[in-house]
Amino acid sequence: MPRPTGRVLTLLELLQSGGTRTVAELADRLGVEGRTVRRYVDQLIDLDLPVESVRGRYGGYRLAPGYRLPPLMLSDDEALAVVLGLVAGRRAGLTTAERTAGETASAKIRRVLPQHIARRLDTLLEALAFTEQPGEFDTPDAGILLTIADAVRHHRPVSIRYTDRDGRRSERTLHAYGIVAHAGRWYVTGKDARIGEDRTFRLDRIADARTLPGSFEAPVGPDPEQRVLSGFATAEYRHEVTLRIHGTVEQIRARLPAGVASLEEHASAAGEDRATERWLRVELRVERLDWLPPVLASLDRPFVIERPAELRDLVVALADRLTSCAAGPDREEPMS
Repeated sequence: MPRPTGRVLTLLELLQSGGTRTVAELADRLGVEGRTVRRYVDQLIDLDLPVESVRGRYGGYRLAPGYRLPPLMLSDDEALAVVLGLVAGRRAGLTTAERTAGETASAKIRRVLPQHIARRLDTLLEALAFTEQPGEFDTPDAGILLTIADAVRHHRPVSIRYTDRDGRRSERTLHAYGIVAHAGRWYVTGKDARIGEDRTFRLDRIADARTLPGSFEAPVGPDPEQRVLSGFATAEYRHEVTLRIHGTVEQIRARLPAGVASLEEHASAAGEDRATERWLRVELRVERLDWLPPVLASLDRPFVIERPAELRDLVVALADRLTSCAAGPDREEPMS
């Protein structure tokens, strides 16, 4: 039979799972009478845990936010999920500037895990492999991240001090639409009030963020993640590339995702099924062209290069190399 202390901890775990629990429900889960439940609740309150009594037909007890973190009761599966989430987040670069926070949180949880769960977790981590090596990411400050998140939620302007990729510093007023995690980095997208245009900023390049008085109306249209991807696809780079590719959106996006290229229909009949292969105009801006010919070859779809001419030369050169390789080493060389 469980000891009273064990039942009190079980009661805390039930309350931490959220919502209001009736006395009858708690008594049934703990295998005790209602008055015993009330006594256990009093013990939690004596420990300064913020247990609230809810009156009414659907009343009972619930755990309110407290001034300090109470002992956190996690099931075995929940503990595994938290530790694996911390590991995955650290690998993906989705952490705050306090990089040790994830490591210390993981260590604290692992230290109190039952031995059989700890062994299972160690076994899993030893067997777990990632297809990509962890990168060196510049992660945002937690305070800045939370300040901007609050501005997004309440549609409040925010003043930021920003350093761009060329090292230029500026102070801007931003109407932030949303925060987006992409490719191991954090971004905020919104309207730059000074120029009246949408912009995307890397959060790790923001040195300071202050919420300003007033509010703004959130725009209709693309979601924040679509705005960020469109911003990447249309950013200023050395080369502007325009293609026409015959295929479906899915076929093209498999090699040229939204963060790389923008798509629009070149010509389509009225009422045509969007899953039907058709000519699509593809536009992208890149610093280098040499990676594009292999990508276009891997699409295995008809395409036309509208610009630049340099890309046509690179595609022809790749085709010549492939033809030469396909002929094999025994191909007879023409006599001079």
